[in-house]
Amino acid sequence: MMNAISDALIITKRQLLQLARVPEVLIFSTIQPIMFVLLFRYVFGGSIDTGQPGGYVQLLMPGIFVQTVAFTLAATAVGLAADMQKGLIDRFRSLPISRAAVVFGRTLGDGVLNIVVLAAMGITGFVVGWRPSSGPIMITLGFLFLFLFGFAMSWVGVLIGLAVKDERVAQNATFIAVFPLTFLSNAFAPTTGMPKPLQYVAEWNPVSTMVAGCRQLFGLQNEFGATAGSFPSDNPLLMSLIYMVIIMAIFIPLSIRKYSNAANK
Repeated sequence: MMNAISDALIITKRQLLQLARVPEVLIFSTIQPIMFVLLFRYVFGGSIDTGQPGGYVQLLMPGIFVQTVAFTLAATAVGLAADMQKGLIDRFRSLPISRAAVVFGRTLGDGVLNIVVLAAMGITGFVVGWRPSSGPIMITLGFLFLFLFGFAMSWVGVLIGLAVKDERVAQNATFIAVFPLTFLSNAFAPTTGMPKPLQYVAEWNPVSTMVAGCRQLFGLQNEFGATAGSFPSDNPLLMSLIYMVIIMAIFIPLSIRKYSNAANK
């Protein structure tokens, strides 16, 4: 176990060295979420009445945070698909390292990148008027919550990246997986304006419970429509943790098995 942890940390170090040697990856990974913050803040900010003290930006920021960490799976999938194409997986196979170390190292490295991106987004949000009111401890817990969600979602990306083995296919596959989750949710607009059948789908969506949980930690109000009073709406933090456990329980074993099978070919 200790050897496996050591091997995973070495792979994580490789990820971080890549960021240092190719700083454009870090720059563009940070610029895109910041652009989302600015565009949504000033394009939709005056057209959506949320009833939140402080206006639309208060509703927006938790949604943008969750969307960004959900898209962690895209970076993970594309990175692993590129490694497969370049034959790097075969090189790792020749080394006396744990089979799980490569995929764990990849997810941890992408998690570190999420920390930088979330920090940049938080600063940008503060500049454009976002003001969480829950205090430093709860705000820190909110960002930790986001980090854990990104880590869980990255395992979905591991499986996709190992399954498709092509960067372009991996990118398209992850967008198909994430876009319906993020936009059919409460991330950018209240679900009460949706048709009632869609409200059930949107409000039980893992992204919606994550957004609601983050709003709760940041001291903001939540609004539910068709599922008001249900377990997810009353306990978004607990429901989000349940979703994260389910995602990791399913995708970690599948990803490690997929990597082992790929390495054995």
